[in-house]
Amino acid sequence: MTKRTIRTNAVARIGALIVACMLCPQAGAQAPEPAPGRAEAVPLSIDAFAWLEGCWRGTVNQREFRENWLPLRGGMIVGAGHLVMQDKTQDYEWLRIESRPDGVYYVAVPMGKSETALKLVSITNDDRGTDFTFNNPLDQFPQRIVYHRGTEGWLYATVEGTLNGQERKVTYPMRRIGCESGEPLKK
Repeated sequence: MTKRTIRTNAVARIGALIVACMLCPQAGAQAPEPAPGRAEAVPLSIDAFAWLEGCWRGTVNQREFRENWLPLRGGMIVGAGHLVMQDKTQDYEWLRIESRPDGVYYVAVPMGKSETALKLVSITNDDRGTDFTFNNPLDQFPQRIVYHRGTEGWLYATVEGTLNGQERKVTYPMRRIGCESGEPLKK
């Protein structure tokens, strides 16, 4: 198997997992819908991700998804994602957002697979919050991931692109939680 095939399979697997989780109706607490607003560009910098530090959780049907992020240090913020359904691990991935000579990248390494990197192409602010948009230079799903830091304290991860010839766009809401307690934290 070639590196390109392995990478394509890894990205397809990440995308399929995210789509499978996100297309299910939301169970439990409903996330508020972000309101439209006027955007202004922010410089593309790794420092813009310091807010991500800590733990985040979302629940979709019987699936619980968590992202835990370490503090920004040395030009990188390191995280882990974990998907559990009915007390059984369905998937996990190592995550990082890092500075490289040509920009800032969101890098995912799912369950022992090769890494996939998406380049940060924009950071925009408006009255609803801040959007961090990453594009995949390869023609595979997902072509774009957007992390939206909502002003109400929610994190919205949107995954979009073409999957099996169909356009997909799914948004997964997460709340900040206490890393040890798992309980939602106030804004």
